[in-house]
Amino acid sequence: MTQHADDDVAHHGGVTGLRLATGEAAGEALARSLPVDRNQAILEAAKQVGAILKREGHAFALAGSVAVYAHGGSQNLQHDVDFAILPEDAQSVADTLREAGLQVRTPPEDWLLKADCLGQQVDLIFELAHQPVTRELLARADELSVDSVFMPVLSPTDLLHSLLSAFSEHHCDFGAVLPIARTLREKVDWDAVRRGCGDAPMPDAFFYFLERLGVIESQDRTAMSEEGRS
Repeated sequence: MTQHADDDVAHHGGVTGLRLATGEAAGEALARSLPVDRNQAILEAAKQVGAILKREGHAFALAGSVAVYAHGGSQNLQHDVDFAILPEDAQSVADTLREAGLQVRTPPEDWLLKADCLGQQVDLIFELAHQPVTRELLARADELSVDSVFMPVLSPTDLLHSLLSAFSEHHCDFGAVLPIARTLREKVDWDAVRRGCGDAPMPDAFFYFLERLGVIESQDRTAMSEEGRS
């Protein structure tokens, strides 16, 4: 697995003893110490939750915009932190986070839990791309540095697959996913993403969009190139 060249001290000794302080006063003190920059605040929340999950031995992988950042994307993070966890581990993960002093709640959606960490929202997702999170998915994750804290991060291919598979007639923001596709295009197995999305119309439209913009090769050109090499 790939990892960034950060200080080994942060990797081997910086997070093993991490435990959030409990109590309202302690939480408020931590929140006041956060930087004003929202991106950095989201990173701090990702680091705290990731360190807790890793310390307790839970199977997980960072997802969403913070995962894109860990793979080399720009520090233009969205409004929350996303972690992929196994469906069967949802209760134990919730218990772990509550023991660490975080508030965890069950939203109306039946495919995730929500937690609050240092004033930021954390989504604990056990269904990605309309499919349950599996051990195989988590096994493909890369061990990467997230602002000097190492943790498993969804692979670029799985990240793009989850984003494209979420497209629907009611949610189809190509503009938000386009810069991610451009940033990670050299790291993504686009054939695997196409196979995973099947013939769903919205992902297919996005593939066409990427082809016309020259972000990826068209299927026809790819096929011709493979035939030429055979």
